[in-house]
Amino acid sequence: IVFMLLFFFMVATVLRTEDEKVQVTKPEASELYKVEKKHLIRYVNIGTPMDTRYGTEPVIQLNDQFSQPEEIQEWIVKERETLAESEQSKMWVSLKVDKETKMGIVTDVKQELRKATALKVLYSATSRARTGEEE
Repeated sequence: IVFMLLFFFMVATVLRTEDEKVQVTKPEASELYKVEKKHLIRYVNIGTPMDTRYGTEPVIQLNDQFSQPEEIQEWIVKERETLAESEQSKMWVSLKVDKETKMGIVTDVKQELRKATALKVLYSATSRARTGEEE
């Protein structure tokens, strides 16, 4: 029984294999939502590269590589195929965007996500206290 349980957890455990290659300082937000089924989330990182060889302008990171906005549709198709057929329509895309990034590149990414019919989009943020509340 112990070996069966050990085998089950070895098979069922998902390890994070993606290395962040861009610097992302998440913006702050007061209204946050925590997603329960994290295996349905695919991450798009947008920020300045950590390695200055790649420049100082914000870039898009899909999985472990830098990409152009035009590659997002193909990436979405591949990521959907990694999910069970019943969960493919439930896939979320989480945008981890550095707070200093201009909206132009974010708009380009959002347009490509629309073309790929990836309409469930999350924005990653850190928590902050709500302000302006009356007691």
